[in-house]
Amino acid sequence: MKKILLYIISLMLLTGGTVMAKNSDWDKTFPKSDKVNIKKVHFKNRFGIELTGDLYTPLNLKDEKLPAIAISGPFGAVKEQVSGRYAQTLAERGFVTLAFDPSYTGESGGEPRDVASPDINTEDFSAAVDFLSNYKNADADKIGILGICGFGGFGLNAAAIDTRIKATVTVTMYDMTRVTANGYFDTMDENARYELKEKLNKQRTEDFKNGKYAKAPGLPDKLTGDEPQFVKDYVGYYKTKRGFHVRSIGSNGGWNTTSSLSLINMPILSYTNEIRNAVLMIHGEKAHSRYFSEDAFKKLKGDNKELLIVPGANHVDLYDNLEKIPFDKIEAFYKAYLK
Repeated sequence: MKKILLYIISLMLLTGGTVMAKNSDWDKTFPKSDKVNIKKVHFKNRFGIELTGDLYTPLNLKDEKLPAIAISGPFGAVKEQVSGRYAQTLAERGFVTLAFDPSYTGESGGEPRDVASPDINTEDFSAAVDFLSNYKNADADKIGILGICGFGGFGLNAAAIDTRIKATVTVTMYDMTRVTANGYFDTMDENARYELKEKLNKQRTEDFKNGKYAKAPGLPDKLTGDEPQFVKDYVGYYKTKRGFHVRSIGSNGGWNTTSSLSLINMPILSYTNEIRNAVLMIHGEKAHSRYFSEDAFKKLKGDNKELLIVPGANHVDLYDNLEKIPFDKIEAFYKAYLK
């Protein structure tokens, strides 16, 4: 049980990026496309935190208004990684896309750094919708969102409250509130959860006394071989050239330890059964996290909801494996429901 608790806290990260060569202005973990334009944008959420995003538009876009998609994730990742890859690819396919850093992370604002919040991170998606609803080349009536990993959960939660979101895609979704409160596969009982809360609240006292916030353990720099396979998969992405980024939490440390408290106490996805607009949930067949999408999908209602299981794919395959990511399906879904 102690080992499970350690992984619950340490896996509040899921991030990556790439260190680029000196004098390069391309700091993404994926090749730059010659089919899109990219510019940095800034906007505030309703908590007053300024978010930073990369806005991708088709190369020859002029005065027309296009369907638009706000994208974030994985949990703890930066826009230079997975969300940027998705945003660039979908912009190549005719959408205005916005890959953004959530509050307290990456290039977005918020102090202290490296804080997660089920409320604020849900709001971050709606703030991105605010921006796109007012962007000159975005059709305010044709806005979707795409959330990856932990931000799949926050994205689905945003879709339950924000009726402006006309189509939602989740990819390799985590419910961060469920896994933090209950452990992986719901193995944490009430006593173990109480012990975790005691530990986290003790840390609050120490943080106040020390005048700084302790960090949760991040992914190991080196594997012993005893780790669960999904930890090995994360290390293979986040700690290597495949996915390392200087601003990512998972590549360079961990979240504030006490962030876990709000995730334990404030479950998301309570009202997802009331989502009327379209939802596509995508998960890998071999992903340890597959049960999050399967269980969340059971609550959805209506004939405009779909669960797609990608054969042979693990959790991180859907981060960057172009042979596994079903971009054709995602494009068709958005074109069907953002019209």
